[in-house]
Amino acid sequence: MLGFLHRQSETKQAPETVLDLSGPRLRRAFEHLIESAEPTGGIERYVSALVLKSSLFEEILAKGKVEQMSEAEFHDLAVFITPGRRRMNISLGPDNMGRLLNAITKLLTGWSDVSTTGARMAAFVGTFPQDKAHRWVRDVGAELLHFSAPDHYPLMTRWMWDAKVGTGVLREIWYAERDDMSQIPVDDSFETFSKLYEELAGFLSENGVYRDMPFHIDLLCAHIYAGYINDQGGAYLRSDFNDGADPMMHTRRMLGLDAIDTETGRTRLKLIDGSAHTIGGDRPMLS
Repeated sequence: MLGFLHRQSETKQAPETVLDLSGPRLRRAFEHLIESAEPTGGIERYVSALVLKSSLFEEILAKGKVEQMSEAEFHDLAVFITPGRRRMNISLGPDNMGRLLNAITKLLTGWSDVSTTGARMAAFVGTFPQDKAHRWVRDVGAELLHFSAPDHYPLMTRWMWDAKVGTGVLREIWYAERDDMSQIPVDDSFETFSKLYEELAGFLSENGVYRDMPFHIDLLCAHIYAGYINDQGGAYLRSDFNDGADPMMHTRRMLGLDAIDTETGRTRLKLIDGSAHTIGGDRPMLS
């Protein structure tokens, strides 16, 4: 069991979060993931790419290095954050970049104490206005926490679960006998995501997964939400995820694994001046 689950159980005083997940939906999603990934190397190839992504985040952010992070290094990370990279640069002119880097430093200060996660995330999200144009802020914070310390933080992006609008992976695997699942009585706190991690880790363990559990969970969840994009996403989601025949395309994009042209190093992140960002140094390139 991972560190964040141990610390949560030691410090939590509130009643335990209960999630009513559908076993059949999870099994169908996992079987479809295995089938879909097989032609391109199997799920282990994608998990290995997520391990590399995490190593990049840890290299830049872990063990106090975040205070020295440059704007270019932040963009090296941002190319792998799909919900953010398309929209953030409207907000990130020269005046706001310094504010964001300072907020990231505060978010990751005391990262090993998961009991302060909610307060740190709230402060981070509050760095920018709480409007539609800045919904990417939560996703950036969630990915920075998760991929810099995957043994402490589950992935807490909006596509995993957004209680305000009732959408995300949790909704897609929620057990319900009725068609209307719009009122799922679960918040999107750290405790909820930790419980979701625990449930999914148990499911995957029962199906033979024992290594790199955080990234197997990320991959399964991204594939579940990719199915939602394919089936029900409509024009809004499809503007970010163009249609295609590859059954793993949307899954890769949810996880930012489509970020780089491995031959040129050019990325999908467009900077404020409209140019494409190029990964700096000898950093790993994911495909």
